[in-house]
Order: sequence, then structure tokens, then C-alpha cells
Amino acid sequence: MSTTPQRLVLTGGTVIDTARDTRHPAHLLIEDGRIADWLDDAALARLDAVPRIDVTGCLIAPGLIDLHAHLREPGDDAAETIASASQAAAAGGFTTVCAMPDTHPAADTPAAIEHVRQIAARARLIRIEPLGALTVGGAGTQLGELAALAEAGCVAFSDGDRPLGDPALLRNALLYATMLDRPVCLTALEPRLMRGWAMHDGVIAHRLGLPGAPDCAEEIAVARDLALAAYTGARVQLGIISTARGVALLRAARERGVPFSAATTPHHARLDDRWVLGSLGARPESGLDPTRLPPYDASTRITPPLRTPEDVAAVVAALADGTIDLLVSDHSPRTSAASEREYRLVPPGISSLETSLATALSLVHAGRLTLAGMLRCFIDGPARMLGRPAPRLQPGEPADLVAIDLDQHWIVDPQQFSSLGRHSPLRGQSLRGRAVLTLCAGRVVWRHGRGTGID
Repeated sequence: MSTTPQRLVLTGGTVIDTARDTRHPAHLLIEDGRIADWLDDAALARLDAVPRIDVTGCLIAPGLIDLHAHLREPGDDAAETIASASQAAAAGGFTTVCAMPDTHPAADTPAAIEHVRQIAARARLIRIEPLGALTVGGAGTQLGELAALAEAGCVAFSDGDRPLGDPALLRNALLYATMLDRPVCLTALEPRLMRGWAMHDGVIAHRLGLPGAPDCAEEIAVARDLALAAYTGARVQLGIISTARGVALLRAARERGVPFSAATTPHHARLDDRWVLGSLGARPESGLDPTRLPPYDASTRITPPLRTPEDVAAVVAALADGTIDLLVSDHSPRTSAASEREYRLVPPGISSLETSLATALSLVHAGRLTLAGMLRCFIDGPARMLGRPAPRLQPGEPADLVAIDLDQHWIVDPQQFSSLGRHSPLRGQSLRGRAVLTLCAGRVVWRHGRGTGID
């Protein structure tokens, strides 16, 4: 639990306004969980008795919002708990995380929603927002108790990573969710084309002898879901977008004025199917190096699968032009025992709350995304999807914020993660930039090298 005092000053940072893409050097006075004032040097000198944290050289942004994380509790507490995921989120710069409902049992009753809220409240770190199951048990066959789930406090509906195959059921669900003013988060994959898959269906899959998931599985689902979004007028999030074919459909829908949001992950915008090949492939001249991994490394088994370099380039271009407006972690930890199975039998997943920001920053450092544009996908877009105003670090606003050292180089070591999930294809890679301080409601919930609290 944080021991942060009621008054606190962050000194030496630069505050970014992601909407206007402006940056202002300022000292921030935090009081009773909110931004109290922006201080100049003279005003700071008059507050010499107030505790301070020096964030000189850091960018201060609103806390990141993650719309898609699998926290595993209840049902798979050995892989993750809400408490451990909260610690991982705080370390990654997230102050709000939406808990996917595909737990065991699924979050398909008001009691299940309340259970998640109570556990999160005991952790007292970040804001955990539960999603409610779109269908009973997340099984995709019977519409869930959406009104009761909304009344219990769920912020959106989803069946997690399980695609909903019945278009008639999905249409009814979207109409119902619209009446309840809740968004629906959909997995854009045609399930019948995903049976038995191990990785992306392409040249590398054939070389490794692994069954593949074709890119048209995403294309078909995106086309259907966009049509239903236009028909129902529902607030729909399509994800996780990973293919050039899916991007092309989204871009055409944007041009037609179809309302939707689309999500991808930093790892789908940065890694490709050569990471499954690992050391059997050619070492790149610079940047992240997939040959550090052995072939068939379980950490590369991710949903949707890592696609081709051409797909990755299309996803990045879609982030740059706003076709894709959301970045999510898709944090989906698993146990070490689950990772030791034959590759095609490993449950897909990645421990990514603590690497998502740095992975996205690698695209900024490479000049492929702007800093403000990348942060909007983590902050403004998710808030808009939840029907909330975009967070701003203005006086009177909640002090949910992250201080980012844009230039700190660090080596990814999953054994040092706060998450119980220790599988990441980025292990051993050098990343540049990380969260060094995270505040939620004015409380220090993460401080790099010191955990929580202040001196």
C-alpha cells in the first residue's frame, strides 16, 4: 500500500497534452488525489515543506488505460492474480486496466463483477474496470444478462479472446448493448478458420511444419463486424488487428463514416512471424533481434498469431493515420508449466503490461509514430471508447499520471516482472524508454527502483 502524503510535488518534469501535442515544463502540485496546480520555480520555493519527487527530464502524461487485459482471477490464480496484475500495470505506467471476463467461471453474473471489484479495491493500487461476458459462460451460444451486468458496474461487454461465431446472436447483443450505453469489444477472427492453428499460415509455418491461421480469418470477421456495427450503431471495438487485409477493410470503413474503434497491441505492431523461427532465421542488422530466441519458443505463441513483416507494416501505418485508434496490452499470462508443452499445444498468451509502453516507444524512436499519436492510442482513444472525456493533467483533474523517461535503456528480464507471468518474446532485448513513476488518485503506486511510496 502506498504511503504517499496528501500533498506532493513532482518537480522538473514536462507535461504533455496529447490532444494538442504540446509540452510544458512545470512542477505539479498534487493535493487530495487531484492536480492542485502547475507551479513555477518561485511558487515551488514557497512549498519547501511539501514532499517532492524529482522527475527532471521525464515526460509526464495521464496514466495509460488498457482496454484488454486477462487478469486470470478467479480460476487461474497460479498464472496471475488481480493484485499481481495491478502491480505489473503500475510498473508499466497503466492507471486503469479493463479486466476481460474470460475467467473461470466467466464474469457473466453481477456477483462475478462485484467479486472483481472487491478484490481490486483491496489491492488499492490502480483502477480495475471489469468487463461483463457478452454470452453466458462466454460460450457464444446464449446472450448474457447484459442489463444486470451493466447495473453491477461492468464498463463494457466481451467474450474475451473467444470469437463470437453466430452473426444473429451478435446483432442482438449489439442492439442490447446500445440500449445499455455500453461498448462491445470483439475478437475479429473467424473461429472455424482458427481450428488447430499454431502460428500464422505462411512460408515460415510451412518451414517449421506448424498448422497455420490464415489472414483471411481476420478479414472475414472484420467485414462482418463492421457491417453489424453500421447496422446497429453500437459502440464496437474490433481487435486485435494484425493483418494488412483487416487494415484495408477498416480504412475503407473509416472513409464511409462507419463508427467503430480498432485495437492492436504494441507487439503486433513490432514483432512478426520470424520470431517463431528464432535462431533459425537471419540476424537483423539493427533493432530487436528474434534470433536471440530458440525456434518454437513458447513466448511467441500469441493470439492472434504474429503475422508477416508486410502485415506489421500495415498495422503501423494504420496506427499512424488513425485507422487503428487503440493500443492494448492483451496481457495474458500463463504458468511456466503451460509454457513447457509442445508448441502447438501451448495456450496462447504474453506477459506484456510491463513492456507495452517501451515496445510502442520503439516505434516512436524509429520515427514511425509520433509520441503524441502513440500516447493518444493508450489514453484518449480508450477513454473515448469507455464514453469518458480524455484525461488531462489540469488543476482539479484526478492525479492519475505516469512519468516516462523516454531515453532510459533497459534489458527485458521477465524474472524481474511484477506479473506472475514470466513469458515474453522480448526477453534479453534492449528497449529504450520506460515508466519511472506512476500515480493513481495522487498515490504513488510505482516508482522505478523503489516500488511504491516516497522517501
